[in-house]
Amino acid sequence: MRVNIKSALLGLLSLCFGGAANAVIVLDFEGISPYPHSNSTVFIQDFYNGGTSSIGTSGTNYGVAFSRNSLLICLNSNTVFCSNTSRGGLAPGSEFGSLFFLSGSESIMNVSAGFEDGFSFNYVSLSFSGSVQVFDGLNGTGNLLATLNLTPNSGSCPGYNAQFCPFGPSGVTFDGIARSVSFAGVANQIVFDDITFGSETPGGKVPEPATLGLLGLGLFGLAALRRRRTY
Repeated sequence: MRVNIKSALLGLLSLCFGGAANAVIVLDFEGISPYPHSNSTVFIQDFYNGGTSSIGTSGTNYGVAFSRNSLLICLNSNTVFCSNTSRGGLAPGSEFGSLFFLSGSESIMNVSAGFEDGFSFNYVSLSFSGSVQVFDGLNGTGNLLATLNLTPNSGSCPGYNAQFCPFGPSGVTFDGIARSVSFAGVANQIVFDDITFGSETPGGKVPEPATLGLLGLGLFGLAALRRRRTY
C-alpha cells in the first residue's frame, strides 16, 4: 500500500481535531533556534524528521529531511536586526526563521513517504533568479515532475532594515508521487519560508503583497543576507 505525507498527516489531524479535513501542513522554520533573532549558524537537518537540528532542537516529525547545507536564517523585526532579511511584519507566527543556503546551488528537501498534487511556499530574492524542481526520487533524482522559475521579487519594508523583504508566494501542482524538492538559486541570495503541503497558498493564508520594485544591482556582495546583529 502506498502512503503519502499529505493523506497520512491530514488523516492524523482529522482524528486529533475532529473533522479538520482541510488542515494543511506547514514548515515555517520557527522554533529551530531557541532564541528568536539569533544569528548563530544552525543547520536544519532532521528537525522535521524525528531527529534534531545541528543544535539539538526537534520539531514535529513530518518525515521531512533537509540536505546538509540547508540553514536557518534569522529574520529582522522592527527592533532587532540579525540579517538582511525580514517578513516585514506581514507574517505573524512565521516571522523569526526561514530556509537558505550558503554553499552549493540548492537546498534539497526529502520526503521519503512521498506527497502528491502540489505544494506552495513563500520566497524572496533581490537580484538573482531561482527555481524549484520536484522529483519522484530522493535527493533530486528520478523523474522531474514539475519546475517553477522564480524571479527577483524583493521590494521595500520600511523600518525592518532588510533589502530581502517582503516575501512573495509561489506554488506548483504535478502528477505523480514526489519524494524530493530542489530549492535552487545563488547561494546566500534567495530565502524560502512556509513550505506548505495541501494548499496552493503558502501557509493556507492570504499571500503577502509582493512588491516587484528591484533595488539596484551591485549594492551588495555574496554576503548580503547575513549581517552582524545590532540592537
